This record gives sequence, structure tokens and C-alpha cells, in this order.
Amino acid sequence: MEWDVRHIDETDSTNRWLHNQGGTGKVVVVADYQTAGRGCGTNRWESERGKNLLFSMQIHPVDLPAKRQFHISMAVSLAICEALGQHIGDLSIKWPNDIYWRNAKICGILIENRLQGQRICDSIIGVGLNVNQRQFRSDAPNPVSLWQICEHETDREQLLTEILQAFDRFLVQDVRSQYLSLLYRRQGFHPYTDKAGAFMAEIVDVEDDGHLVLRDDNGRDRRYAFKEVQFII
Repeated sequence: MEWDVRHIDETDSTNRWLHNQGGTGKVVVVADYQTAGRGCGTNRWESERGKNLLFSMQIHPVDLPAKRQFHISMAVSLAICEALGQHIGDLSIKWPNDIYWRNAKICGILIENRLQGQRICDSIIGVGLNVNQRQFRSDAPNPVSLWQICEHETDREQLLTEILQAFDRFLVQDVRSQYLSLLYRRQGFHPYTDKAGAFMAEIVDVEDDGHLVLRDDNGRDRRYAFKEVQFII
């Protein structure tokens, strides 16, 4: 099934737009500007009008069990890395699905799944990808754009097409090993913090349900759901 791509000038949130107006097929809404673009939790996403890729995808992966919903996160992360990889290197996926260039964040992803029993009824995947913005003015700690890395404009429409094509492929593949291989700080010990305080640890695994498993420098394994641990950068 082909993607139904809809372009709009402005909305509060492309995820919310799809919640209200999405259809039964594969729908993408692309906005030039979001007045209330969201990250996870209470985080906001800064984006200059008409400069970046702000879009949400709606799919209906009814054959994917709810217990494997993290597969969607892995597939879209890999799709964005593959598309960006045509332009830049040094890309990685900061668990669970932030896309990093070196130690800077180039893309954020917000996934909202609606479950029906043990199945995923629909999934809305919001993406904020920094493409042609030259300067960031918010207090976000480490944003970067494709323009800042390459110092030239990138065709946003072509980049979107490449992401959608890659996502279609990754969604029907076993992508776990590829995802693990691209993890930010995949090798060695690095600083983290949780509710008990800061510690040093290495990544051991990301489980099928998305939990991150770290091993601290005392040899103890620690298992985390999203937002239970933070990377110290």
C-alpha cells in the first residue's frame, strides 16, 4: 500500500492532527510549522518554520503483537539513520529512539500506539528531524541540524521519501541486530543517572519489549523502562 502524504502549513501537533483526521491506510502528514510540537513527556521540539521535517506517520500493524511494539521504534530509527546516512556519517541511536550525530541530537521520535487486546490497532509515529535550520535558540542541551553538519541545504521532500521507503522495508524485517549495532555508547562504560544517583555502566542488551539492560562497574545488571534512566552527556 502506498503512503497517502498530506502537506499542511501549520498545526499544533502532527501526531494530534493524525489522531483527529487520519484514515484507515498508511497516512503521513507533513507540517511546515508546529505550534506545540512535542517530545516525550513535557519536552518541546524547537523548529523554525519551513526549515525542517516535521511529520507523523499512521500505520495499522494488526499482525504485530502488542508485546513486540518496540519493533516499530527500531524500524523507524533505522529508517532515519539509513536516509541520513546518505549525507553524513557518525550516526547512532540513543536508546530508545533519538537519532544522534556524534554527541548531538538531530532527530526526535514520539510513538503512540493504540492497543486492542493483544494487538496493535494503530500506531502514530511523530518525527522531528533537524534539516535546514542554521541556529537553535531554545535551551535544548545539544541540538544539531543537517545544515550545520554539511553547510548546505537538503531537499526535505526527497529525504522524507527515502525515510518512508526505508521504513516500509525495516518494518517487515528482523531488525534487532541492526538496531543494537547502532546504539549510542554501544561499547564501553559511560555515565548514567537514575533515581538513586549517578553511576558508570555499559549496555548489555535492549530486550524485545524495549527495556534497556545496563551492567554497572560493580558487575550488577540494571533493567530500565523508558524515562527510568538518563544518559549523562
